[in-house]
Amino acid sequence: MSGLNGGTSLSFSDIDAAWLAVPAGLLAAGAVFQVAPISTGATRMLAITLFCVALWVGSPVKPWFTALLCVGLIGVSFSTELALTGFQSPATWLVVAGILIGEAARKSGLADLVERTALYLLPAETAGDAVAVYRYLLVTLSLGSLLLAVLIPSSLVRVLILAPILTSLGDLFSERRVKVGIFLGPLFVTFYGASGILTGSLANIIITGLVESGGGPAIAWGEWARWLGPVMSLGRTVLVVGIAYVLYRPTSRHSVETPEVAEELSVSSREWRMLLFLVVGTVIWATDFVHGLHPLFGAVAVVLLAFMPRVGVAAPESVGDADFSIIFFLGAIFAIAEGLRQTGFTDAAATTLLSVLPSDPSLPLVLVAVVVSALVLTLLMEGLAVASVLTPVLVTFAGNAGLPLVPIAMMEAVALNTYFFPYQSAVLVAVLGSGMVDSVELTRMASICSLATLGVLVPIQVAVFTLLF
Repeated sequence: MSGLNGGTSLSFSDIDAAWLAVPAGLLAAGAVFQVAPISTGATRMLAITLFCVALWVGSPVKPWFTALLCVGLIGVSFSTELALTGFQSPATWLVVAGILIGEAARKSGLADLVERTALYLLPAETAGDAVAVYRYLLVTLSLGSLLLAVLIPSSLVRVLILAPILTSLGDLFSERRVKVGIFLGPLFVTFYGASGILTGSLANIIITGLVESGGGPAIAWGEWARWLGPVMSLGRTVLVVGIAYVLYRPTSRHSVETPEVAEELSVSSREWRMLLFLVVGTVIWATDFVHGLHPLFGAVAVVLLAFMPRVGVAAPESVGDADFSIIFFLGAIFAIAEGLRQTGFTDAAATTLLSVLPSDPSLPLVLVAVVVSALVLTLLMEGLAVASVLTPVLVTFAGNAGLPLVPIAMMEAVALNTYFFPYQSAVLVAVLGSGMVDSVELTRMASICSLATLGVLVPIQVAVFTLLF
C-alpha cells in the first residue's frame, strides 16, 4: 500500500494553477443564483457567461474548447437557435475570410516582400548609423503595418505575418533593446492603430455586428474611418512610434550591420497578384457608401481571387492549413450577447447604468463612462468577451437616454483596443508566445501606450464627437 500511495500521490505544486479557474467560475455562477435580483432566465444566462469567462481568463483549456462548452450549455439551457445564433452573424464570417486572406498572404510571399522593400529603401548614407537605421526601420515598418491593417482584417493574423519579419530585421542590431523596439513598435501600431479601421480589429467587427443585430444603425467602413481614423489610427501610430523610439533607440551608433541589398527590387508575379487582390478588397470596403454591401463581401472577393485556380496565389486545398478555432469563440460570444439581451439582462443593466448617471447625461460624460466601464471589464475578462456583454447594454442605454449610438460604440471599440496586460487580449498572448519579448517588457510597452492613449488621444476624440454630434 505504501508503494501504491507513493506512486500516485500529488502535491499542490503538481497542479496547474490555471485549473483554479474551474472552481472560481463555479463559485461565480453559484453566487449569481444566490444573490442576483434578476429573472430566472437572466440568472441562468449570466451564470453561464461568468463560468465561461472564468475559463477564458484562466485558460486551463484552449479558448475554442470553452467556447464549444458555452454553446452546449446555452443550447441545453435555452434553445438550439440561441446557441447557434453567432454562426449566422456576418461578423463571424468576416473573420473566417480574414483568416483565409492571411493564409493567402503567407503563401504568396508577401511577408518576404515587406522585408525586402524595407531594406531596399534604406538610405545608403545612414546604413552605418544604428540610430538612423533604427529610426528609419521603426517609422517605415510601422507605416507598413498600419497599411496592413487596412488590407488584412485580423490583428492576430497580421501579428503572425509580421512577427518573423520584425525578428529578422531586428537581428541587424547587436543590442537586445533595439531588437525589442523593432519588434514591438510595428506590432503595436498594427494592433492599437487598427481602432480607426473597421475591418482592422476583431473588437470593431464584433461591436458593429452586435449594434446592428440589436436594432442599431449599420456603421459603414468609410464612416468608421472618417470618425476614428485621424485620431485613433494616425494619431496612435505617431504615439506608438514616439514611445518605441524613446524606450528602445540604440545606445551606440555602431551597433548595426546592414546586409548587401540588390540594386533593383524584384517583385514576383504572385506577390503582385496578392497586392492587387488586397487593393480590390480595400476599394470595395472604402466604397460601401455607394453599394451598401457589408465588409464581408469585400473580404470574400479577396478570398475568391486569392484561391481561384490558375489566377490565385494559393492552392484551394491549402485552405485546410488555416486555423479556424477562433470561430467557435466568436460563435459563443454572439450567443452570450443575444442570450443576455433576450433574457432581459441588458435592459436591467442599462437601467442601472442610467440610474448612476445624471437624469439627462451629456454625451461627453457618457463617452468617458463607456471608456471607464470597458477598461474595468477588460481587467476581468478577455476584450472580445467584454464586447459581447457590454455592447448590448450600451445599445439599450443609448436608446433610453436619447443619445447617438455611433460615437458610443466607437468609444467602446477604442477602449477595447487599450490593454495593459497580456492576458487581456489574444493578440498580446500571440505576441508573447513568439518568444521575442517577456511578459514584463510587453506589459511595460502596453501600459505606456495605453496610458498615453487615455491621457492624450481619448480627450481629443471625445472633443471631436462632442463638437460634431
